[in-house]
Amino acid sequence: MSAYVVPAVLLLAVMAGVFRRVPVYDAFLRGAREGLKTAWSIAPCLAAVLLAAGLLTGSGALDALVGACAKPLERLGLPAGALPVMLLRPVSGSAALGMLEKTLAAYGPDSPTGRAASAMVGSSETILYTCSVYLGAAGVKKARHALPAALLAWLAGSLAAAYFCKIL
Repeated sequence: MSAYVVPAVLLLAVMAGVFRRVPVYDAFLRGAREGLKTAWSIAPCLAAVLLAAGLLTGSGALDALVGACAKPLERLGLPAGALPVMLLRPVSGSAALGMLEKTLAAYGPDSPTGRAASAMVGSSETILYTCSVYLGAAGVKKARHALPAALLAWLAGSLAAAYFCKIL
């Protein structure tokens, strides 16, 4: 049944357009053209974020950052094993999910570390990706307060996730 849902919705959209006397194919081409323009305009932002994620993990900078942050954040209740997930999440969602998989394999899904890492992935956003894509697509050149505010919210959310996973 689920294999027929997408074709049924597409057919319904085409039929609604025909019923309303909309030139469906022309409307589709206009939408596709606008979509390609948007994709072209945000491509540099996407390339920069993907490069940053690759450099962070491949260069060993993530391991150095985890080592530097582990002790102070453990005092705040954040398990050291969840730090790589927490630090990758603002940069790349797919890298954070890959790191979450490694964390769950090492610590287990029901451990405090596994629960905290899972909550961090589920309750936060890929800030750098989102800011670069949306601000780039909107043509915003001066987003002075957007990134610091988003990073502060990410840190507060990560610490809250660790705290609530610890007490539950």
